[in-house]
Amino acid sequence: NTGLFISFPVRGSEGLYMVNGPPSFTESTTFQRDSGKNCKAVAFSRDGSLFAWCNGEKVNIVNVTNAELLRSFDLPKAVCLEFSPKNNVLATWQAYTTAKDGTAGVPNLQLYDVKTGKCLKSFIQKKMQNWCPCWADDESICARNVNNEVHFFENNNFSTIANKLHLQKVSDFVLSPGAQPTKVAVYVPGSKGAPSFVRLYQYPNFGGPQSALANKSFFKADKVTMLWNKKATAVLVIASTEVDKSGASYYGEQTLHYIATNGESAVVQLPKNGPIYDVVWNPNSVEFCAVYGFMPAKATVFNLKCDPVFDFGTGPRNAAYYSPPGHILVLAGFGNLRGQMEVWDVKNYKLISKPVASDSTYFAWCPDGEHIVTATCAPRLRVGNGYKIWHYTGSVLHNYEVPSNEEIWQVSWQPFLDGVFPVKAVKYQAVPSELPSPEPKPAQAYRPPALRNKPVTSSKLHEDEPPQNMKPQSGSSEKPLSKTALKNQRKHEAKKAAKQEAKADTNQESTQSSASQNAPRNAVPAVTSGDPEVDKKIKNLKKKLKAIEQLKEQAAAGKQLEKNQV
Repeated sequence: NTGLFISFPVRGSEGLYMVNGPPSFTESTTFQRDSGKNCKAVAFSRDGSLFAWCNGEKVNIVNVTNAELLRSFDLPKAVCLEFSPKNNVLATWQAYTTAKDGTAGVPNLQLYDVKTGKCLKSFIQKKMQNWCPCWADDESICARNVNNEVHFFENNNFSTIANKLHLQKVSDFVLSPGAQPTKVAVYVPGSKGAPSFVRLYQYPNFGGPQSALANKSFFKADKVTMLWNKKATAVLVIASTEVDKSGASYYGEQTLHYIATNGESAVVQLPKNGPIYDVVWNPNSVEFCAVYGFMPAKATVFNLKCDPVFDFGTGPRNAAYYSPPGHILVLAGFGNLRGQMEVWDVKNYKLISKPVASDSTYFAWCPDGEHIVTATCAPRLRVGNGYKIWHYTGSVLHNYEVPSNEEIWQVSWQPFLDGVFPVKAVKYQAVPSELPSPEPKPAQAYRPPALRNKPVTSSKLHEDEPPQNMKPQSGSSEKPLSKTALKNQRKHEAKKAAKQEAKADTNQESTQSSASQNAPRNAVPAVTSGDPEVDKKIKNLKKKLKAIEQLKEQAAAGKQLEKNQV
């Protein structure tokens, strides 16, 4: 306990109030509850020292420590708020409206100087999506997308555009985090048979494709999500189409691409087909986790070479969350899944706990790297609103449910800058709690009336794949077996056992006839070494060599190969 109280605002039909975070969980007496039912948005500054909210009349900014009111703006229609990274500017947005006579409406995006309260600049910003300008962490540059080109301002001087990035049609861009120089990832959607592409630039060198740090083009993209790692050395791009032409998935189709600022790029090979639900960088910037594939979904951690490092097998999950220091990873199944969570120790890849937070619509790590909040909020779910605060070892430390006629719309943690909280050693033993641990009711499988009085036989629709370490083990030169190899090995062992039982049961002749039936029909008299494991390896190597031959032919025919194919 560093003596730091972490604030935890709750916004809902009971108004806006602040809860003191772990270990007390009591309502803050310093922050006066705003009891209006009209609080539309809240925002913390990045260092957590300032807090702003709009209540349908004013936008207020307070100092979090003593709740002293620093600024108040008359903005009854504001619905979005955001602070710039170093607390110099507060951006506010309200819905854009045109005048009755059809003339252009008034600017609806305002930038206020937090220290003086004066309006630095107003813009017209029609869409709510990506409404807020983006700042570099030191606020030396600020950028916004205007009619498919990116405008850059320097040092919060919004009267002159310092730079423009003009490509065919920039539909999205993301600035890199961290120190200078700032890099920019831009996405230009493909048109008329041309591919879409993502390019990385270093500000302010925007002179044509030669000046780009890296470039990756791809078909099959209606929209992309671009994720910088914390050290700003690489971007992961999730490209998705609205519709899956093969009809296999109503999520559309997704592919995952890796682009580094040194110019390297690759397609991340995901060993299971189906949607990509989530991709997250480890805060250490050298690994990332992807959750993908038709249910039960797989989750895999990859390194910067896009090689798998650890495979979590399959399970009911669609989201992944690294703790702020990156030492713990939570895999979870929310939304249409039952809220099962798996909490993993990242360094040793050991499972710590498996809590269940059913009906959760929100999950967030506390900046202390020890606690987690899960919440059920409206409008996603109108009943049973409330929140739970957990320790990652699986204990529920605080549980709040609103009265049945009330709703919670939003909860969040007060942010803190990196390094404020010391990283503690990972615990496996559940921390003590006054609250009983929630026992999930075991869901009974449906049984047709005809079977109800008969003994239960277990019938799983699918067996979950177990987790496995993909790192080549030091000391053993053998590569870890691939999924199919493992499966075949298991089949092989099962067959062996079955044969042995058959031998014991019947006399020799019948065994021989059954063995001949078991021989595969298309059996070519193959040269065998006598050891089925070795045979399998030979077969796999032949397969690989054949694939290499095919790739060589493609390369010779002038096809551009991916890095991993080479």
